[in-house]
Amino acid sequence: MSTPESVADADEDSSPQGRNPIVERPHTPLLRPREVMRDFGGTYVVNGIVGLIFSASGPVAVILAAGSAGHLSAAQLSSWIFGVFVLNGILTIVTSWAYRMPLAFAWTIPGTVLVGASLKHLSWAEVVGAFLVTGALILLVGATGRVRNVMAALPTPIVMAMVAGVFLQFGVDVVKSVGTDPAVAVPIVVVFFLLQGHTAVARWMPPIIGAVLAGAVAVAITGGFHLGDDGSGWVATPVMQAPEFSTRALLELVIPLAVTVIVVQNGQGTAVLNAAGHRPPVNVVTMVCGVWSMAASAVGAISSCLAGPTNALLVAGGERRRQYTAALTFGVLAIGVGLFAPLFVDLMLAMPAAFIATVGGLALLGALQNSFRSAFGSGFTMGALVTFLVSISGLTFLNIGAAFWGLIAGLAVSWLLERDDFRAARQE
Repeated sequence: MSTPESVADADEDSSPQGRNPIVERPHTPLLRPREVMRDFGGTYVVNGIVGLIFSASGPVAVILAAGSAGHLSAAQLSSWIFGVFVLNGILTIVTSWAYRMPLAFAWTIPGTVLVGASLKHLSWAEVVGAFLVTGALILLVGATGRVRNVMAALPTPIVMAMVAGVFLQFGVDVVKSVGTDPAVAVPIVVVFFLLQGHTAVARWMPPIIGAVLAGAVAVAITGGFHLGDDGSGWVATPVMQAPEFSTRALLELVIPLAVTVIVVQNGQGTAVLNAAGHRPPVNVVTMVCGVWSMAASAVGAISSCLAGPTNALLVAGGERRRQYTAALTFGVLAIGVGLFAPLFVDLMLAMPAAFIATVGGLALLGALQNSFRSAFGSGFTMGALVTFLVSISGLTFLNIGAAFWGLIAGLAVSWLLERDDFRAARQE
């Protein structure tokens, strides 16, 4: 007699992907509520809570730092956070339930950093227009059923060199914060690295969460917490933003944003789930990211993606067939955070600038390290170097930012000088 686990394995092995390569069908019949409740357990609830705490700490600080660079109002930031938590929480619940695996959706962090740089010379309406077009492009790519081909067409080292260039300034900002406000920044940095060096402690206190708590204590001691009273209330009121379509914004943002979603973020999320024994529906994931990105743009929220770090936390323990309940937990809690986005934003903005810059930078430190490793650890090294240098240069040509030109320049150099690497990649 087969166990539920073996039945699930058999379902996955038979995989409807072979019969319909474009739209991977969910498991049928769909689980009933009492079956879902039976699969819940302490391990999965805790993993879901940890995943939510991770998403609501460092990654949110990245949004606030990017928004501050573009002088977005508290209402616009609240709407952004409402969109990325509530909408992606709903998407997480629906897809995880339908496919019986953890499919936690969040937002593209590299894209957020990229937008922060673009907001220095683009209007918010232009950026929202780019969000909408990016979602349409992602949906189109997913509908072709050629997502894996798209991922393979762009050499990973060149893409990751662009990501490293985009992330670098956030790492530098950590160092600057230590110099400008050491009383706040130093405790955050020290606690972060102490927890990084003690694996046993880090299992129950992730370094970025410990850093946030240390920073909160430091801010309280130094009296740096200044909560305003704007009367906006605690419950989110989404701000509907009419998009503006400008050539410079579309050329500067759409391709890099789509690349970070499809290749970087979804690629990372897919790899995490594959390593845990799941078979995520790659084409469906891409298409729903496109649809949700278009919906999120209406409230000024950045593109959706399959979250790599969050999914890694959700599959950290328990039986594989029950891990989807950790994603359900994450989704429900994410909706709660999004609904109270104004309160959350007010609390974060009441912190000193050094708190947000330091936490945001440390949250990206591991990603920055992995970006350098992926960019310069194998082939396409000259193309990756050119991509990185152009991406950090601040170059603006034809009103298009440096990240886009970094990709173009790196691909051109690799095509001229590293054709053997292209041939080797095609043979893998």
